[in-house]
Amino acid sequence: MRRLSLISAACLAIAALAASPMVDGGSTALAQSAANAKSGTGLPLPRFVSLKAKRVNLRIGPGRAYAVAWLYTKPGVPMEVIQEYDNWRRVRDAEGTEGWVYQSLLSGRRTGIAAPWKTADGQESFINMHREGRPNADIVARLEPGVVVEVDACDGSWCEASADGVSGYIAQSEIWGAYPGEAFN
Repeated sequence: MRRLSLISAACLAIAALAASPMVDGGSTALAQSAANAKSGTGLPLPRFVSLKAKRVNLRIGPGRAYAVAWLYTKPGVPMEVIQEYDNWRRVRDAEGTEGWVYQSLLSGRRTGIAAPWKTADGQESFINMHREGRPNADIVARLEPGVVVEVDACDGSWCEASADGVSGYIAQSEIWGAYPGEAFN
């Protein structure tokens, strides 16, 4: 029987830990597999969608047998699809909560949340909605952080959006629901 020196054993243990997906609870391996995942639908991953139904269960796994971790009760809430498994979509909300949703409860309609990160700072701040997609254009509305808006199009800098019957343009950097520099119609 061959014995390993203490240094050799330590090196092997470190190498095994580094290769293990459980070192950080699996989040690095999961994020890597999600980033490299090929979408079964042919749609890009990650991507933004919105909730279609009035009641949507966020489950801890991809199936009805898995426990419900969260219940969403408002249609139109934006979600980021980060993984697909059969008819289930692993999604993330604006607060970072992740779980699985059945695909028929999701819509391809784009929505966004006005600067949700500003709600936590405790200061009274508003997000300006402009008449045109430029910073010195007239302001048509001032949105509180956390307001859900319908997003019609983005050009990489500005998004054409509407909220509560008012339409205008919001800086893309102030919306959770569109990637930085993403353009779509």
